[in-house]
Amino acid sequence: MINTKLLAELCEVAGAPGHENRVREVVLREIKSIVDDINIDNMGNIIALKKGINDKKVMIAAHMDEIGFIVTHIDDKGFVYFHTLGGFDPKTLTAQRVIIHGKEDVIGVMGSKPIHLMNAADRLKVPTIKDFFIDTGLSKSQLEKIIEVGSTITRERKLIEMGDCINCKSLDNRVSVFILIEMLKEMKEKPPYDTYAVFTVQEEIGIRGANVSSMLINPDFGFGLDTTIAWDTPGSTKQEQVSALGEGACIKIMDSSTVCDYRMVSYMKEISKKHKIKTQLEILPAGGTDTSGVQRMNPGGAISGAVSIPTRHIHQVIEMVHKEDVRGSIDLLKACVENLDSYNWKFV
Repeated sequence: MINTKLLAELCEVAGAPGHENRVREVVLREIKSIVDDINIDNMGNIIALKKGINDKKVMIAAHMDEIGFIVTHIDDKGFVYFHTLGGFDPKTLTAQRVIIHGKEDVIGVMGSKPIHLMNAADRLKVPTIKDFFIDTGLSKSQLEKIIEVGSTITRERKLIEMGDCINCKSLDNRVSVFILIEMLKEMKEKPPYDTYAVFTVQEEIGIRGANVSSMLINPDFGFGLDTTIAWDTPGSTKQEQVSALGEGACIKIMDSSTVCDYRMVSYMKEISKKHKIKTQLEILPAGGTDTSGVQRMNPGGAISGAVSIPTRHIHQVIEMVHKEDVRGSIDLLKACVENLDSYNWKFV
């Protein structure tokens, strides 16, 4: 149903914000023979063009970066301190393995005060990032030959299949990178409009790559591709869950950075119904995506919406998606791009 080998490669490869090189290599390998033109801008965004029949422009953005860390200090005993790149819930760092990327990769583990030595106040305290350090088992002199202040750090976790689901680190947002690659492969005919597939950088620290590439392309239409919250787990109520695994790709209505164009939302609903693609509607009360950059970081803006992939345990190393939602997201995106010229886009 989906190419889990490629998805695993994309998820497992390292790519902290501003250091997406390894992800970029995989993407370029996969798309170089199926698009008409490829450019890499000064920030590192991949801008791949599939030429269309007419002169309007469509931009689809999927970010390559993952949340990670950056080295700020190596102490006299060789313990490594860090700053975050992206949003972390500190309690999820406990007992995790990480990889520090220097002249070579160094495995480390997240360390903190042992529970045996915690007093009553310690045990009640909510952990913070500053409570953690990284232990590599190496001395300061050994480490400084390999890494330095400014070296990036990513989390270590392999992709596994669990029933009809996939579990791994960095499904946010490598699953969207995968979906965009697969859509390009499956698009055999010329689309109605020039289609720019943009694999963006630095989304996790401020939607930076999408902003720049949108200004360059100046699209008429736009789609964001990203994960969204699936809190369909114990402790949630129906109105809180945002989305649910296995219930289909999400058509975004809004998030904290974007109110999607109502014309695009109506169009996506119509397309999903016509092509019998299972979908759900998404309102994400907190969190933004590249959709905002595509929509408004260009003269006059773009008629924009988004395909979102329901994801449990987001921003952890155990992110989970449903295979059918991934397949449905490819189908929905492809159908939406291929039929853009069939809709009345006038304001009504």
